[in-house]
Amino acid sequence: MRHVSSAVLLSIVFASAALAQGPERDDRDYADISKVNRSIRVENGGRAGDLETVNGSVQIGDDAIVGNAETVNGSVRMGANGQAESLETVNGSVQVGSRSVVSEGIETVNGSIVLADDAASLDKIETVNGRIELGARAKAGAGIELLNRDVELRQAAQVTGDIVVRKPTGFGWFNGNSKPPRIVLGADSVVDGNLRFEREVELYMHTTAKLNGRQEGPLVGGKVHRFDGAAPKF
Repeated sequence: MRHVSSAVLLSIVFASAALAQGPERDDRDYADISKVNRSIRVENGGRAGDLETVNGSVQIGDDAIVGNAETVNGSVRMGANGQAESLETVNGSVQVGSRSVVSEGIETVNGSIVLADDAASLDKIETVNGRIELGARAKAGAGIELLNRDVELRQAAQVTGDIVVRKPTGFGWFNGNSKPPRIVLGADSVVDGNLRFEREVELYMHTTAKLNGRQEGPLVGGKVHRFDGAAPKF
């Protein structure tokens, strides 16, 4: 994961609101947990260091504090009001519970990334073949990057940094003929950066959404689709 950019000061400001209802961090060292073909679970209110497995899921309970959580073949689930350094998987999805904060970013290759209401990632959110969703008032503190699938910002969600849709390379699972990604900026959502599209996308923006940078790259039909209400009509 790349370190937080100069936008970190703003990220810390909005993260403080999420941290207010979460557990307090302390300076003690907690034991790492490492497995190979088993899942890892941290109970509600638990404390742990780095969590690492190969073939298994990682389940982090409510009000828990952990270090880096990583698996290869499995999902990563984090409960509400928690803290983690980073969340990573190759083949699996990542879910972050409400009011939880991830300080060093979230990454998948084949899987979706979903932040619940009021959750925050202070570093970049990245996936290749997966959907990214920010719930109401959720925060992405150093941008979003993906190649295939969609991005949705729900009501008052905020991205500090760019939303980048990369161009398929044609290697391996990358398919240049895949359906154009759909980018949805919901009511009162804010992008404090640019929309950088290296491939054609469908862009839907609520009439109250704000883009404080610029839009770069091709759009399906050459236009932005504006909408009112909770969601656009596709």
